[in-house]
Amino acid sequence: MHTHNNFKTPSDEDELDDLDEDMVVGVIAEIEQEVLNESDSDNDEYDLVEMGAPVPDNDGDSSYDGNESISSDDSFDPNAADSDSDDSMLDDAGDDASAGGATSSKRRKDDDNPSGSNRQSEATFDLDEDDETDETVRAMIAAIKKPRSAPPEIKLEDFITDICFHPDRDIIALATIIGDVHLYEYDNEANKLLRTIEVHSKACRDVEFTEDGRFLLTCSKDKCVMVTDMETEKLKKLYETAHDDAINTLHVLNENLFATGDDAGTVKLWDLRTKNAIFELKELEDQITQLTTNDQSKLLLATSADGYLTTFNIAARKMYVQSEPYEEELSCMGIYRGDSKLVVGTSKGRLYTYNWGQFGYHCDMYPGIKSPISLMIPITDRIACVAGEDGNIRACHIAPYRNLGVVGQHNMPIESLDVNSNGELIASSSHNNDVRFWNVKYFEDFGDIKYNEKHNAYKEQRHNLPSSKCSNASDFFADLTKEDADDDDAGAGPSNMA
Repeated sequence: MHTHNNFKTPSDEDELDDLDEDMVVGVIAEIEQEVLNESDSDNDEYDLVEMGAPVPDNDGDSSYDGNESISSDDSFDPNAADSDSDDSMLDDAGDDASAGGATSSKRRKDDDNPSGSNRQSEATFDLDEDDETDETVRAMIAAIKKPRSAPPEIKLEDFITDICFHPDRDIIALATIIGDVHLYEYDNEANKLLRTIEVHSKACRDVEFTEDGRFLLTCSKDKCVMVTDMETEKLKKLYETAHDDAINTLHVLNENLFATGDDAGTVKLWDLRTKNAIFELKELEDQITQLTTNDQSKLLLATSADGYLTTFNIAARKMYVQSEPYEEELSCMGIYRGDSKLVVGTSKGRLYTYNWGQFGYHCDMYPGIKSPISLMIPITDRIACVAGEDGNIRACHIAPYRNLGVVGQHNMPIESLDVNSNGELIASSSHNNDVRFWNVKYFEDFGDIKYNEKHNAYKEQRHNLPSSKCSNASDFFADLTKEDADDDDAGAGPSNMA
């Protein structure tokens, strides 16, 4: 409350006689005007704050009138900057924009707050493709409502070095570069992490289940092989310093036997019932990239980074035959055509075919992939899936060779590949620390390809199969052609009836 010196109280009886009537009326009028001005000033200040504008500074002067824009003659300074100049207006505009921007930001932040009045995130929308007229929107709605045919993607923080499906249950094991193994239960709706097993002190390079699924075998850069019981999650057996060098790959032959290969070219055969290796052979000088065998398990085959395909006789515990050297890394292999053909993939994108038992030199070569191949898995007896550095999973028909198309894609090079026990689902991991699943059940409907059958190699290499996340341009035009044909049939109907 302000105090006014000109106001005289009735208690000052000595001075009441000296008061002029006009003076009293003037003082009362001044007080009324001041009250009105204070009320207007408060309202203007409230409105300016709501609008995000700066509040004028009254410097404690209660007689300030917010409507005045021209200063009095007493405060005029001829040397002061002109308040109406362009520079002054720009400064004022900048200040206003700054204040307004801050207020706008605060308003947006309040809108994003779940406790605010704007709760669009809680709104639910019922998508109905019948209510849409645009074909693109209808197709998007149909795709959203379409049930999943494969499990969703799994994403980890650590680099995934290898993956393996359980032979009987919907479980997949993911080995990581820090030595842990994550066990996930997969489903088309969601994936569930069952447990994480800390098995190795260094990178776990390969993980495999035994044929009955009771044990999990892992090998590592720490030169150890570990056998973990799936039921108790406890270590069943440890082969400490199983190799003198880092172990790169592992292959399970049957319920008791498994083989390992290291970075120096040494191959060892092990029995879960014994403590030491059954035999050890050192016929190569570079990294063993993959080990495999057929159902009879009489021969153990090994590919290596120094360009050799080496075969070992398991019963005789010695080398059976070694191929001629290739000027490229032999990185992967698979058995097809009723165990009659062996196909080897290389770092130059070639596929070499060997007749079974004749592993000295290839009988056929297919150069159609055009990108380095590091992984291969048989899907059927005549169809293989290969992958590598370009991030694409491609399907190939074996003998005769045909590019069937792209099964799936990653944004980065693919590190590991596996197929489940019924052959309907493929899993792949990439350098992006992700695992993606692809439903390849449609391969069951692929007919056999004849040697003299005509085909377009360029189109086949870029063709996207049903499991791919990309569609083909020809599919779009095929839909347009079908729509035009339906329109023509509808237009021709009445005339035919007439």
